[in-house]
Amino acid sequence: MDTTRAPAVNLAERKRQLVRDELTQAAVHLLANKGFDETTVDQIAAAVGMSRRTFSRYFESKEDVIVHMLAGSGTQLCAELRARPADESPAVALRHALSVFTAMMAGDPAKTQSLTRLVLDTPALLARFLERQTHWQDEMTTILAERTGLAPETDLWPRLAAGVALTAFNTSLRRWSEGAGTVDMDELLDEAFTAVAPTLALAIGAN
Repeated sequence: MDTTRAPAVNLAERKRQLVRDELTQAAVHLLANKGFDETTVDQIAAAVGMSRRTFSRYFESKEDVIVHMLAGSGTQLCAELRARPADESPAVALRHALSVFTAMMAGDPAKTQSLTRLVLDTPALLARFLERQTHWQDEMTTILAERTGLAPETDLWPRLAAGVALTAFNTSLRRWSEGAGTVDMDELLDEAFTAVAPTLALAIGAN
């Protein structure tokens, strides 16, 4: 029995992930500062000292680099939602889970705001962003169904709640991106969830 194969495969994948992360960081920096149309794959590759051909082993396009970043964020969102206390209301659990994004924004607000505007205002990136959110919604639906004991195949509420939470997030994100530093994303999310919390509570017969 070959006991070395699995560790070798895992090591190779970890190295591949590190390169993807490095490319993502370079792309985010260039896209945020130069814009989508002005940034080329060659520039992203050159920023980390690789050729375009090598870049294509990791991503098919510059859009895919952003999708990679979004996929990681969605994984953190769902992990946080799953980890929330079982007795916490769905609205509170969803709001806390979305803090994954506000924490990332707090690290470099100016760059994040620039990148957010780029994603929201570039049709190709916005389409991939919304496509990625459909995957988040699927997993969020499963988690909410488990938390409430509802069946996602027959009960509308889990998917509806996940969709409402993401709509609240997108609405707040758009407003934040337009605020030029004058508004706080956490405050916007709090306001949005204050508005939708009664609906989420009524949907499962809570007060």
